[in-house]
Amino acid sequence: MRHPQLQTRRQHLQCCGGAIAAGLFSGLLPQATQEAQAGSLINPCRGQLPAALHEHPMLARNWQDLTPADLWDVHTHLLGTGDAGTGCRINAQMTQWWHPVESLRRQVILKGACVPASAPSVDIAYVQRLLQLSQDFPIGARWLLYAFDEARDAQGQARPEWTTFHVPDAYAAETSRLHSHRFAWVASIHPYREDALARLDAAIAGGALALKWLPSAMNIDLRAPHLRPFYARLAEAKLPLIIHCGEEKAVPGAGRDDLGNPLLARAPLAAGVRVIMAHCASLGEALDLDMKRPRLVPAFDLFTRLMDEPAHRELLLGDVSALFQFNRRPEVWQQVLSRQDWHARLLHGSDYPLPGVGPLYRLKGLVRAGLLDAAHMRVLEALREHNPLLFDFHLKRLVSWRGQVLRSEVFATRQHFEKKPKVASLAPSGSATRHSAQQTPA
Repeated sequence: MRHPQLQTRRQHLQCCGGAIAAGLFSGLLPQATQEAQAGSLINPCRGQLPAALHEHPMLARNWQDLTPADLWDVHTHLLGTGDAGTGCRINAQMTQWWHPVESLRRQVILKGACVPASAPSVDIAYVQRLLQLSQDFPIGARWLLYAFDEARDAQGQARPEWTTFHVPDAYAAETSRLHSHRFAWVASIHPYREDALARLDAAIAGGALALKWLPSAMNIDLRAPHLRPFYARLAEAKLPLIIHCGEEKAVPGAGRDDLGNPLLARAPLAAGVRVIMAHCASLGEALDLDMKRPRLVPAFDLFTRLMDEPAHRELLLGDVSALFQFNRRPEVWQQVLSRQDWHARLLHGSDYPLPGVGPLYRLKGLVRAGLLDAAHMRVLEALREHNPLLFDFHLKRLVSWRGQVLRSEVFATRQHFEKKPKVASLAPSGSATRHSAQQTPA
């Protein structure tokens, strides 16, 4: 017989913990709790987009000056548990109810991705849902699927306890090969690995369009001298390096927030590497290392400084994924919209599956900040219930500040990835054949 107090505690965590988990992504738990009480925490995961919504005049206008084949979502997470032989892993604590924070993190992410608890395979259900969402976009639109390497210590040893989740390069490559009409892939290789350069060469040969690091979670110091050969190879191959700077809530990993300082990106930039700074470093604070006595300042201010430094104008870009979540400062929204001189260097991305995670987007807050017409709310909210990816795209097309919007260049992202996708030569270990056979093309 279960202990009644333990059973009550588990029920409480399952019932109310979603608000806690939502707070993990935002850093603002009270607001997340209020949204949960308002009933907006859970993604309703509705089916195919209704014709009336798909053909809505307002949404149709948002495509008028865009070429769908140039629209590549540059920030899309591929996730899985490895239950289909993909090689994916998640931290063991995410499946243990006695680690409520991590367990709830897993639940909220999977609910945001509309992966039901009853799904025979998390890995397959995740990809199938993403393919389903992509069908509502015009032919030619694509998503760059991220691999995600495990965290390592300074000696290059794998640290599973620091690794929130792991998505192998081989799985990202194979998934994009199977569905190349919609997907391409981004490699993730920890530079402290002994075989880092060999893995990088394999990723380049396998058609990777970029490399992704999350320094604070993976424990990567961008200034480390032994990264210079790695940077040299990236620069030679003209392979962009996508790095997350600023505060990180969704993937705590190694917890090295100091390594997420935007100013540390000067190291790869100085080596000639093209750097795409995820989210424009729009969340949290970092030390201003340019000061004689460094103090904390908004990370976005440091991103702004780098964007305006002449030496980096040909190499530094930013992606606008997650930028209009409720936990960003209105000043960030206003500056990104008004800095029209940046827009050729800003790239559209969704940070999927986060657009489907409950209270991370609060349209009323954007209305109050003067960025969104209240008349657009109803359509956007309906759109989000059916397709969070379309919601994210159309929201970015509709926000404005004093008449200034995100220009069409922000959405013409294909031009920033010079290599044409190839058939990936990498293959997941284990029962990859079983996994591949069970996926169905869009």
